[in-house]
Amino acid sequence: MKIRKIVTLSEEILTEGGRPVTPAARVAIAVAVVENPWAGQGFVEDLTAGIDATASDLGALLTPKVIEALGAPVEAYGKAAIVGIEGEVEHGSALIHTLKFGDHYRKAASATTLLPAVEKRAPAGTVFDIPMKHITDATIRSHHQSVEVRLADAPHPDEILIALAASAQGRPQERLAPLSTEQ
Repeated sequence: MKIRKIVTLSEEILTEGGRPVTPAARVAIAVAVVENPWAGQGFVEDLTAGIDATASDLGALLTPKVIEALGAPVEAYGKAAIVGIEGEVEHGSALIHTLKFGDHYRKAASATTLLPAVEKRAPAGTVFDIPMKHITDATIRSHHQSVEVRLADAPHPDEILIALAASAQGRPQERLAPLSTEQ
């Protein structure tokens, strides 16, 4: 695996809707920009070799970084794969939609739900939103949220940007009724 750069971002939302958020709402993102393991190979029928050589290492690398950047227990989480324009969306999906990648995060966060994702092919500087859901109950509406990310110089055409997102709580000032009220 060839890594060009790693970026960690965190934010604290102190006010929402004109009211204080107490405690501050925390969100973090950890990103690795890596060489696409299938770059320059044309159509690859079996992606297993690239998955085996890359996915677990990426999960092991990004998981502690996003948790450390959050600085609090993870309550909501998500992932992303943005593939440079010379790759295929399937290349990013192959890396993040495997237990070899996601189980690092699930175990560290004591999570049981599926890890929501975004994946797409795009040029460097593309804005993308990472969807997040509660780590143990995907029906908890307060934790359905997303975080916007953009790296000005990534991904290059032959790279994949892989990211994990974490939130220490639901949306600030959330007020939707529980899903059970509509059933």
